[in-house]
Amino acid sequence: MTKAWRCVLAWLVLALSLPASAQSVLELKAQASDAALSPHLAYHHDTTKSDRPEDAWRRVAGGDFAPLPGGKDAFGFQSGAFWFHATIVNRNPGEQRWLLVQEYPLSDRLDLFLRYPDGRIVQHVGGDHAPFHARSVRYRHPNILVDLPVGVPVQLLLRVESESSMQVPLHLYTQTAFTEVSRDAQLAIGLYYGILLALFFYNLVLWISLRDASYFWYLCHITAFGLVLFTLNGLGFEYLWPDSPWLADHMVPISICLALIAMLQFARTFLELPQRAPRFNAGTIALIGFFVVFGIASIWLPYRISTPIASRAVLAGVLWIVITTILVVRRGYTPARLLLLAWAMFLLGTAIFTLLAFGVLPKNFATEYGVQIGSALEMLLLSIALGYRYAQLRNENQRITTEANRQLERNVAERTQELRQALAQLGDAHEKLQDSSRRDALTGLYNRSYFHEGFDGLLAACRDERRPLSLLMVDLDHFKSINDHHGHLVGDECLRWAARRIGRTLRPHDALLARFGGEEFVVVLPGHDLRSAVAVAEDVRRALVSEPCESQGLRVHVSASIGVHTVAPDAIDDMDDALETADKALYAAKANGRDCVRTSISAA
Repeated sequence: MTKAWRCVLAWLVLALSLPASAQSVLELKAQASDAALSPHLAYHHDTTKSDRPEDAWRRVAGGDFAPLPGGKDAFGFQSGAFWFHATIVNRNPGEQRWLLVQEYPLSDRLDLFLRYPDGRIVQHVGGDHAPFHARSVRYRHPNILVDLPVGVPVQLLLRVESESSMQVPLHLYTQTAFTEVSRDAQLAIGLYYGILLALFFYNLVLWISLRDASYFWYLCHITAFGLVLFTLNGLGFEYLWPDSPWLADHMVPISICLALIAMLQFARTFLELPQRAPRFNAGTIALIGFFVVFGIASIWLPYRISTPIASRAVLAGVLWIVITTILVVRRGYTPARLLLLAWAMFLLGTAIFTLLAFGVLPKNFATEYGVQIGSALEMLLLSIALGYRYAQLRNENQRITTEANRQLERNVAERTQELRQALAQLGDAHEKLQDSSRRDALTGLYNRSYFHEGFDGLLAACRDERRPLSLLMVDLDHFKSINDHHGHLVGDECLRWAARRIGRTLRPHDALLARFGGEEFVVVLPGHDLRSAVAVAEDVRRALVSEPCESQGLRVHVSASIGVHTVAPDAIDDMDDALETADKALYAAKANGRDCVRTSISAA
């Protein structure tokens, strides 16, 4: 069979083996030297980690694999295993061996299966749970050399299992292209660690000379955080523990805890928290204790639990330092300004790293090396801040000026607080005056003008919630005769007595009660239909007649006629319509002999 016919047959086998909805085929062009696999990948999340390779191949054939969500190859911290599939056709006749690189160093295990058109399947193993020497190239990122014959479609099936963040940025390189890329990456990392070493030895000399505790904890911070990034970049697995998967996993949370302990202790000494902010000093000590305990616990805790907690704790620890530094800056400690700027740089880089780990940000140069950039700026600024702090401590005149400014700020704060208290008292008085203008002077109930404001709001709310609203018009019977026979003072006392009785009766119903004028009261009952409103009205009527009003040695019997009207949620009645209808029901009650309840329906 000729080569052309073999290619045609291979394409036919590929077309029959892939579902109609399969992802696009990655074609490596004739002059190509590298290619990203993410745009061509489909994936399946095996939450139970029970799928075998033959199960995954069946899922591929059945169309169960889906394109990467949003094209992102970062999924955050996930349980289970992830399967990825792609089809690759190599059109470059000069390159048949390509290097497949996962550009994320912390995945536990990679199982790669390559299926060729003749049915042959080749398996490779990678990840930091395999010995480092198993990698095709000695490099911090997992990598595998794969054979890609020219013009032949090869199916790639990759299983990734990890208790770290699930990030699978896969890239194919020719060996020449990979050499160039890795050279640039190693140069960037080398520059970063070169800066760290220079800062370490420079400040080591200063600490030996000055014996300032801030310099000592700064050195601890540089060392511990350098270990964190050495671990996260995969360099620890490459150079320090190439045959220890346990250290590859557990050094991430342990090194983060060490870095946070040194960072918090440095902040305590630099900011002089025991003297300047005792409460924040106690909080910082508590955080240090937490990281000590959590760092020890990380020796036994599963990696999938300890690493997400440690990643979030970095943000929490740095935020605490930023808040504490802002407080100290506000209290006039000038060197803390540089410290605040340094923590801001570090916080930005840490936030970018955390968001990348949880799959929120895409993987690119800025996000992959955000921690290095932010921490390098932070450590440079911290070193400058230390020098500035020491120079300021030697300047006694500046200390006196700072103390005077701090006292002035305290005085201003006290005067500001006094002004705020005066303004608050003025506001309370204004509120009381405003409330007084809404009240009836005799009974203490809301007056007619406030009732108009409150009714419109209650009516609109009931319509929005599709609930009825009922209105009660309450008029004291024969009140003129009370005034005529007993005098206006007794009449006023009867009005106050009636207001109290009605108010106590309505208290469970969330009602609006107002004096409408003279001996007339009006009640709004939100959410009450006609039947329940009549029941409330009867309670009001009985409360008034159950016992007489005692005033100036007299026992005056008071009764009321009550008109009830209900506004349905879909009714077009406004306040005037409702009042008019309730008033008609009230007159029907009066016409019926008084001391009774009548509704708008019975009045009609």
